[in-house]
Amino acid sequence: MQYGTLMREGKPVAIGHKGFLLLHALVQAAGQVLSKAALIEAAWPDIIVEESNLSVQIAALRKLLGPQPDGSEWIVTVSRTGYRFAGHVRVLDAAAGSNPSALQQPAAFPERPSIAVLPFANVSDDKEQAYLADGITEDIITALTRFRWFRVIGRNSSFVYRDKCLGSKQVAGELGVRYVLEGSVRRSGSHVRVSVQLVDAASASQIWAERYEMELAEAFAVQDAIAERITGAIEPELLKTESLPAGARHSGNVTAWDLVRQGTWHFHHVGQKTHLRARELFREACRLDPDLAEAHLWLGRVSAGIVAYGWSDRPSEDIREGLDAALVAVRLDEKNPYSHYALAICSAYANAPEQAVLAAERAVEISPSFALGHLVLGMGQLFRGSAFEAIAPLERGLMLNPYDPQNFVWLNLLALAYLFNGRANEALAAGIKARKVRPSWRPIHETLACCYVSLGRLPEARSCVEQMRDMDTPSGDALAPLRLRSPHWAEEIALLLKEAGQSV
Repeated sequence: MQYGTLMREGKPVAIGHKGFLLLHALVQAAGQVLSKAALIEAAWPDIIVEESNLSVQIAALRKLLGPQPDGSEWIVTVSRTGYRFAGHVRVLDAAAGSNPSALQQPAAFPERPSIAVLPFANVSDDKEQAYLADGITEDIITALTRFRWFRVIGRNSSFVYRDKCLGSKQVAGELGVRYVLEGSVRRSGSHVRVSVQLVDAASASQIWAERYEMELAEAFAVQDAIAERITGAIEPELLKTESLPAGARHSGNVTAWDLVRQGTWHFHHVGQKTHLRARELFREACRLDPDLAEAHLWLGRVSAGIVAYGWSDRPSEDIREGLDAALVAVRLDEKNPYSHYALAICSAYANAPEQAVLAAERAVEISPSFALGHLVLGMGQLFRGSAFEAIAPLERGLMLNPYDPQNFVWLNLLALAYLFNGRANEALAAGIKARKVRPSWRPIHETLACCYVSLGRLPEARSCVEQMRDMDTPSGDALAPLRLRSPHWAEEIALLLKEAGQSV
């Protein structure tokens, strides 16, 4: 193994992520017996799996490695105990050069992103208000632990740093984390101000900051509200930071996890070419490691996006691929809210809004501050014809994650939900926000035209239609599920657009 790659006679050998983790653990303990429990922990940390999964992976490794020169197995079964790596291991240093016949100690796999929430400083004039700062800090720690793809330092470890004047880089080094969240709380009468920033300790750079101001109607309600908002904002920021361009993170050896990270970077640069490229990378990650839930859930997400944005030449086949991938992700990691989100968004565009609602509700149950879970719940409700029920989750999701570059989709859906509930002014406001995020997306202008007609503002409605004539018409229809399940709404939209001057 060389820097995270299994080599045979100088050539890389394809190996799944779980298989690599198991081989890594066995090689590091060469000659020693590793229990089945220890191996399961090495390959499936924080996940409860059947012992049969380990047996399948060991069998695959034996097949991949083949026999030793003397015909014996590289991996020996120790009855009722575990397994032992029986081959000779030699660790090479950099000066020794490459020796294909030897196993070089692999570099450690990158751990999950990790974060420490430091005790928020009480900067109120009244020092007795420290309880409020502590309460908000503890609520944020608790809320962040619901996101299973990054590690959160526990409360007791973080609170050791109360009142210590240490830099974020030093704290991060001592706690073994990459990210540090720090903040302050100021209370003046019934007014509370919370300032917070997220720091990447490796570069000492601030990657996100926000300030929240609320009236202190009831202390614990404020704690919950602020913790929810901060958690909902931090999680996507961490995801974006971890999804750096391939060149910034890739060290030359392609693994399934590398491919997923590369794919997410392309995914977040929303465009037809970037989405199609992301899909290629996620497909390859699934092929390379069929047990990597993240690869499957991202394949589901990007497939739904390609269909929703009208970038698919075969939407039925593409959404079927996404739905199948999402179902695999749920099976592999049922406690990951993103797995259920992928299932929900694919179900919504597979004309199965009831399934979308159930999957979204499960995502929110797992992680109440999961913005995308609330947003796709609103989509599912709207697509199944429940405009009133769609409003609250869409509003909540947008409140939790107000800066997502793909919010134009959710704002457009919120505008339609308002419109179908007779709230045209609010619909117009949401549509205008959506246009600011993505002015070139045609469906937004259709929604705005409908809003203006509903408000009797025909010149502005016709202006929207004129702008649409200069835009490319997508091959697909982002609202196809809504039109299919709610033909009366489809007819209402068509009549409003006709009045605005669009040929329907």
